[in-house]
Amino acid sequence: MPPGTIVLSEALQGSNQIVLHPVPTSDPDDPLNWSAWRKFINFFLVLVYVFFTFVLLNIGSVAYASYVEDLAVSYSDYNASIALVYAGLAVGCWAFIPFVYRYGRRPFYLVSLLIQLASAVWAAKMTTSQEFLATNALIGFGGAISETLVQITLADIFFVHQYATMNALYLFVQATGSFLGPVAGGYIVSGMGWRWIFWWAAIFIGTTFIAAFFLAEETSYVPNLTAHPLRHVQGTTSPDHDEEKKADIDAADVTCAGSVAPPRNLRKPLRQRLALVSKNEVNIKAHFYQPFAVLVRIPAVMYVTLTFGSLLAWYSAMFSVAASTLPLPPYNFTAVQVGLFFLAPFVGAVIATPLTGPLSDWMIIRLAKRNNGIYEPEMRLYPAFVGMILAIAGVLMFGMGIVHGAPWILLAVGVAIYTLGFISCTDIALAYLADSYVNIIGDAMVGIGTVRNLFAVIVLFGLSPWIEGMGLRNHYILLSVVAFVILLIPVCLLIWGKRIRRRTADVYCQYASRQPMRRE
Repeated sequence: MPPGTIVLSEALQGSNQIVLHPVPTSDPDDPLNWSAWRKFINFFLVLVYVFFTFVLLNIGSVAYASYVEDLAVSYSDYNASIALVYAGLAVGCWAFIPFVYRYGRRPFYLVSLLIQLASAVWAAKMTTSQEFLATNALIGFGGAISETLVQITLADIFFVHQYATMNALYLFVQATGSFLGPVAGGYIVSGMGWRWIFWWAAIFIGTTFIAAFFLAEETSYVPNLTAHPLRHVQGTTSPDHDEEKKADIDAADVTCAGSVAPPRNLRKPLRQRLALVSKNEVNIKAHFYQPFAVLVRIPAVMYVTLTFGSLLAWYSAMFSVAASTLPLPPYNFTAVQVGLFFLAPFVGAVIATPLTGPLSDWMIIRLAKRNNGIYEPEMRLYPAFVGMILAIAGVLMFGMGIVHGAPWILLAVGVAIYTLGFISCTDIALAYLADSYVNIIGDAMVGIGTVRNLFAVIVLFGLSPWIEGMGLRNHYILLSVVAFVILLIPVCLLIWGKRIRRRTADVYCQYASRQPMRRE
């Protein structure tokens, strides 16, 4: 069967039993075998890391007027600063992940937090527009792995039928940091001055570093591909019960040969689980160019790149316009009011989270049962069309509202609707990729993250002349047309997706064989 096609359900009438995939081993140190509380603690720390990373990435947006006054920052400088954040994210996505394969996940979460801590302190002390640009580039570089390593960690410890739910949680926390951070930032700017938004960010990031240093375990694992795989593991639809039952059902997937290690029956001591480095003697050179090879050779990776890249770029353009427009007539927003405006997308994220991930995971189990227990990744794609409609409607509502000076509540509703569509489309795209090509998720996310952020850089650097050249009205109409075309890609995947996965199976196996950590 092509990669991603698996036996997910018994397809027995009235049964809620599912087949666990990826297939866990008999090793107690296999993260798939961790207890529910152990998974919770480690993924919770990852989500805390994501939250404060996106707070730092976005909190500065409420202080635009203060930057103009204190640092002589122009509107072009402000757009360039946002573009440099994305440039830092793009470079970091590419630079960090190959070393993750050699030295483990844990050290790079810690390094990322230290870089962000340093950049927050520098931002709190900056005095020139040049420093303003440089600190934003460093902030982006330090937060880069929040867009790539998190997906690898998620695939380390969760099963296929949990991917969409966990991705939805990740996107919700990302949105919460992005939107509630500026809300708090507005009050801090008003009450304490703009420098304190970065001092508070430094305090919370430093606290997160301490918590991660003492509690976050290494999740990388080199499985025994031919020794003691539990090839008949079964579970319920509840994540807490995934390891309770076993039955005689094969989990079918494309498998690639790998090395064998002696099975371990005893759990590693805490000292080893919290080691600063978990080194694997692997060649990482290929991982500097392989992300771009999979981007070109595997269409599902390009689908995620175009979906995530375009939606993120439109988001950045919307908030760049909002941050510079709302302080001016007819709105005359203060820093606090600009911050409170970010509650609108947060509301959209709150609505989207339970309606996307959990619903998607529930839906695929039901569809697999109707398909004799066989799950096809394309089963996830149907709700993406609802997300497409919401995203386009949100862009037009916000854009036309800005053009015509509509009441701010209309702009807020537009952003909330766009957020609902954004989370829906990106969650489905990420889950589809993980379902189909889980063993190359790291390389895929590097390619996706790098190109997606470069796309945002291009849009933001060109935003001012773009708007000046064609006007805000035509700008947002063009955005909605481009979004419509890109978000129709799931139609092609529903028709030809399985055929494409079958034709790319050999390519997938080739790239998967170069991964130090891979599953049956």
